[in-house]
Amino acid sequence: MKKTFTFVIAVVFTGLLLPLSSCERETAADLRPSRQGAARVGTQSLAEIVINSPVHTLLEAAVIRAGLAGTLSNPGDFTVFAPTDDAFRAAGFPDEAAINNAPIPTLRRILGYHVIPGNRFFSDIFPEVEVGFNTLISPQFHVTRRGAGVTVNGIPVTQADVLASNGVIHILNSVLLPPAGNIVEVAAGNPNLTYLVAAVQRATQGSVDVQRVLGTTPLLTVFAPTNQAFIDAGFPTIDAIRAADPAVLTRILTYHVLGQQVYSPNVPNNADVPTLNGATLRTTVSGSGVQVRGRGNAMASNVVIANVPTLNGVVHVIDRVLLP
Repeated sequence: MKKTFTFVIAVVFTGLLLPLSSCERETAADLRPSRQGAARVGTQSLAEIVINSPVHTLLEAAVIRAGLAGTLSNPGDFTVFAPTDDAFRAAGFPDEAAINNAPIPTLRRILGYHVIPGNRFFSDIFPEVEVGFNTLISPQFHVTRRGAGVTVNGIPVTQADVLASNGVIHILNSVLLPPAGNIVEVAAGNPNLTYLVAAVQRATQGSVDVQRVLGTTPLLTVFAPTNQAFIDAGFPTIDAIRAADPAVLTRILTYHVLGQQVYSPNVPNNADVPTLNGATLRTTVSGSGVQVRGRGNAMASNVVIANVPTLNGVVHVIDRVLLP
């Protein structure tokens, strides 16, 4: 019988409504964070702050396009993570025309993934560990505070605690994209990870249901080798993977998985980290990024794409296959 792991995800969905305003925009300096010990309430609503901000014109356009209005100007507390215009451009929305051409359900899902209920001030609410918070569209994002620095799904907050009359705003330099599925589904949607998906499918034909492990076990971290990484490791084609021993592939694949969710800001430096394989791999962190080295590797693998969120963990894409 194949070994399996299961878990249950609780799903809660609520609507996100953002009001509009015709007030003049504030300067960037007017988006001041709260002072320690000061009363934690602003004079403008959450919606008014976004609409009046000179660096959130695309966020405002997304709100208008999505047809969301009302709730966030009313009494009640929300915490909003607000991507800047540069963040939207980097996410593929270069201007308001691109926002207005986007599907409304897509915009509503993206906006809802940036809001959590209640006031969450970094200085005294977010603990100095990685914590998941349910967003208004249900999938969690994960917040980590270390000293004065805060990240959400590995993305730095550039300005915290901008007070509103009905909540608080934290400014991001990237758009938070909701998970596209579980770990296997996210890998299957990436054309540069087709060899990895083939390896998972082949390994599952052995004694361990690797596909189910990666698809259902909660809070995993997967270091996902690219297609070229598999080619360089001696698997020149997908057919070569399909001909490989499932037990060998299982041993390799489970060596790429950590039993806990770790976004890049929390990867330990110069540490031997245990994997589902039972053996450890070496992680190092430097100014150039995160590297991971297997015990059987002469050279470390670079994390080339970090912090891809999934419904059951996080994926970091790497450029070498890790060898136990």
